[in-house]
This record gives sequence, structure tokens and C-alpha cells, in this order.
Amino acid sequence: MVLPVKSQNNLAFSGRYLKQSGKEFKERQKKLNWNPAETAIIVCDMWDQHWCKTATLRVTAMAPRMNLVLTEARKSGITIVHAPSSTMKFYADIPQRKKMMEMEDASSSAQIKDWYYLDPTKEPALPIDDSDGGCDDPDSDCVNCEVWKKQIDILDIGPKDCISDSGKEINNYFVKHNIKNVILMGVHTNMCVLGRPFGIRSHLAQGRSVVLVRDLTDSMYNPVMPPIVSHDDGTQLVINHIEKYWCSTITSDQLINNTENK
Repeated sequence: MVLPVKSQNNLAFSGRYLKQSGKEFKERQKKLNWNPAETAIIVCDMWDQHWCKTATLRVTAMAPRMNLVLTEARKSGITIVHAPSSTMKFYADIPQRKKMMEMEDASSSAQIKDWYYLDPTKEPALPIDDSDGGCDDPDSDCVNCEVWKKQIDILDIGPKDCISDSGKEINNYFVKHNIKNVILMGVHTNMCVLGRPFGIRSHLAQGRSVVLVRDLTDSMYNPVMPPIVSHDDGTQLVINHIEKYWCSTITSDQLINNTENK
């Protein structure tokens, strides 16, 4: 277990990435030393329900650990942004949502795209085929139906947290509060985590440092589709793709202080 080490009030992490060496990629570690006051966690699309039943089950299984991470992160002064897309009406009247809508526009927000598609100048095709929607439950036949209403209730929303699914709103807040570092967690790696206007590709385009929490994410992948591996192996392939071409990854234990360090 690798735990964060406080250094001059900062958190030091070890980020894993894959570096090309000849025809192969080799695992490397990158030391990251981030000021919590300049760091935000974005919780991507951890909905109460997904059109794919197995995706819902995996989110439910992941949520308790994620909530523990968020609880500890708040104690360190890290900003928490809840981003359950297409559910903003549910949160319209609460302060965590209102403050994001009331933020002054940053000039850089005008450049943020609605979606960040695969970039062939920086990455090859994803290593899994999700063209069928990526669901591995044969009884879930409503592909891309928006059945979600809110974020899963297991995740607490703190009084100082933020709620937004807008890349521009989130950028407005980050610019005003000098957020330079972004920690992504949530679902799904091959879709929203990479492509949302608040996802990995977006924040890197805005010049921020980004990491993915690799044990608090999941993919939309059906094992009957190429490369015909298990769902978990498919998720790992996408994580490795991110480590090769986009950003390093960390594990949740690096965000949780153990009892000895409290």
C-alpha cells in the first residue's frame, strides 16, 4: 500500500504511466507533489441508475470506497466536484449547485468543447470495441436511455462541495480558485472519463495536471466484443491506454490517510 506523504503541507503521490521503449511500453512511476488547495477531485457520472444493469451494480460496489476517499480528501482541503451529467435539475435549488451557476465566466471557458473525441494525433484507437454500447448484461436492451435522475446516494455531498456537469462552469470555478491539479474518478473510462468537457482530455487541453484513480473507475465493455477478454481486463486495457497517451494513474489508498498519519 502506498500512502500519501505530507511534505510542506502538500500531498506526494506516485503516479503510474507507461513509456514506450522500442515496440513495447514499460511501466514507470512519476512523483507528484500537489498542494491540496490547488487540487480538485471530479466525480464523473456516478449515477443512481444506469441503463446497463451490470454497470449500475459496479457503480454501487465502487461507491462506498469512493465516499471514504472523498471524506478524507475534504479533510486535506481538496475541492470536490460532483459531476453526474444530465441530472442538474435535481440539484437546482441547493447551494453546491447554485454557486457553480453564479460563477463569473473565465475567458478560457469559451474554448471548451462539448465533447473531446478520440484524438488521432495523440492516441490510436481505443483497445476495446464498445460500438455495441459496451453493456455486458444481455437483459439490458435500452442502449443509451437516460434512466438516471441523480448521483448515487452512497456518495455524500459536503457543504463546501460543488455540483456541475458543465466543463465551462467547472473551469470558471477552477480559474477563480486557482485549481491546477485534477483527480478524476468515476465512470466510464472509455467514454465519459476521457471525453466529457470536464474529463481527462479537456483538463489536459486547459493545461492542468491530471491523474485517474484506477481502482475507482470502470469501463463500458462487453466481453463478446474485441478483443474478447473479461470485462475487468477490458477496463485495464483502457486504463493502460490512458497511462500510455494521456496521464498517469494512482490508487485510492494514496488518497486515504491511515490512522498512523492522522
